[in-house]
Amino acid sequence: MDDEKEITPVDFMEAVYLNPNLPLNTRLRAAIEAAPYRHPKLAVTGHAHFEGKDFASQLERAIARSRGETPTLLSPPKVVEHDPAELKTPNARYRRY
Repeated sequence: MDDEKEITPVDFMEAVYLNPNLPLNTRLRAAIEAAPYRHPKLAVTGHAHFEGKDFASQLERAIARSRGETPTLLSPPKVVEHDPAELKTPNARYRRY
């Protein structure tokens, strides 16, 4: 097949829901299935309170980072001491026999 004549699944679904000769329930189902690919879902994310800093100071750091300015360095993560013998084998609780 030529690349010009290939039709994508989303294009096919669009052709189905735009076809007035098909039953309405078929057209509606095709529109419902194609909608997530035609219209992006908008989402909002937030940052939780981090290392005693409020949202405003985090926002200022993010703006400075986006401008290419040198951000303030965070403290290194804490090391958790543990005994490797305490670790279980993978999937140990899922084995029945």
